[in-house]
Amino acid sequence: MLVPLNKLLVCGMMFGFLSLLSGAARGADAKAMTTKSEYGKTADGQIVNQYVLTNKNGLRVKLITWGATLTSVETPDKNGKLANITLGFDKLAGYTQRHPYFGSTVGRYGNRIAKGKFTLDGKAHTLAVNNGPNHLHGGLAGFDMVNWSAKEVAVENGQAVEFSRDSKDGEEGYPGNLKTTVTFTLTDANELKFDYKATTDKATVINMTNHTYWNLAGGGSGDILKHQLMLNADRWIPTDDTSIPTGELAPVKGTAMDFTTMHAIGDQIAELKKAPHTTKGYDHCYVLRGQSGKLELAAKVKEPSSGRTMEVYTTEPGIQLYCGNFLDGSPAGNNHKQHEAFCLETQHYPDSPNQPSFPSTVLKPGETYKSQTVHKFGVE
Repeated sequence: MLVPLNKLLVCGMMFGFLSLLSGAARGADAKAMTTKSEYGKTADGQIVNQYVLTNKNGLRVKLITWGATLTSVETPDKNGKLANITLGFDKLAGYTQRHPYFGSTVGRYGNRIAKGKFTLDGKAHTLAVNNGPNHLHGGLAGFDMVNWSAKEVAVENGQAVEFSRDSKDGEEGYPGNLKTTVTFTLTDANELKFDYKATTDKATVINMTNHTYWNLAGGGSGDILKHQLMLNADRWIPTDDTSIPTGELAPVKGTAMDFTTMHAIGDQIAELKKAPHTTKGYDHCYVLRGQSGKLELAAKVKEPSSGRTMEVYTTEPGIQLYCGNFLDGSPAGNNHKQHEAFCLETQHYPDSPNQPSFPSTVLKPGETYKSQTVHKFGVE
C-alpha cells in the first residue's frame, strides 16, 4: 500500500520528536566526567575551585571548595527536561557573605547547642553564640565559611570529589585538632552520596550534615507546599521557644508532625503557625526508625507537576525538616521567599552534648567518625 508523502513526513517528524524526548529522558549519549575550574577569589585572595560531576545519564552536580558547598543538582523531570533543583547563588560573593547555608557542609556541630556551652570529661567548653542565646551550625565561621582542599577520587560507576580540612583546637570553641573529609559521589544509578569522616587528638563533639535547599520543581519555581513527603519516623523532638530540645521524644500520630504516610508538606503547616506554637513552619528534628547506624530509608519526596522524586537514606538517627521559614526575599537569600525550598538535614539530635539520653556525639582520640547519606533521584 502506498502512503502519501505528507503523512510520511508527519510520521517521521513525530518519530524524531519521540526519539529526542526518549533520549533526553534517558540522558542519551551523556559522557560521565568530572571537570575542575576556578570559580572565583575571596576578598583575601583565596582561589575557590568548582568541580562539576556528570554521570552517564546526564545528571549533573556542581560543587565549590568554599564551604565544601553543593551549588547545583540538575535532574530530569518526567519529560526529560533538566533543571537545577536546589537554591543558591550564581557567584562566589553570595556564598562568602552570611547566607542561609545554601548547600553548605555544616560543622563541627549541625543544629543547635544550648547557650553555646557543654561539658565533656568534666571540662566546660564555651562555643560561639550565633543564634539568639544558642550556638548554631558550627558558629560564626563554621565549616561553611572556610575554603576546603579538594581532589578528584576514583570510584566505580560514578564520579567523586573529596574535600578535606583541618579544624584547629579551639576553633569556634571546640576542643581538639579535627581532621575532616567529606566525599561527594554522583553514581550512574542517579544517587548523590555524602560520606563524612573525621578523627581528633582530643575528645570533642561532632555532628556534620549538608544543608542543601531542595525544590524538585526547580529552584526559583515557587513554594514547595504541594511537594509530597514521607518521613520514616514515628517520633519527633519538641523544643522550647529557642529551638532547644526539651528532652521529650513525642509521638507524631494525630499531630501536624505526622509524615508517616506521604502527603503534601502544606497540608497542616498552618497549624504550626497558630498559638501556642512559635514556629513559622516546619523546623524540627525527627527520630528515624533506623537507629542501628546502618544505611536505611529516611524520607521520600515527590513533586507532582514535574514527577521528580528524591529518596533519602542515612546512617544517622535523626533528620531535620526545615521549610525555608526564614527566607524573606532579601539579597542575602538570593531574593528567595518563605517556603520556596525544604531541607532534609540528616544528623544526630540537636543539643546532644547536653542531653544524656540522646545518642552520643562524642568523638575520642583513636576513634573515627563516619556518617553517610544518600539521595536517590527519579521520576514517577
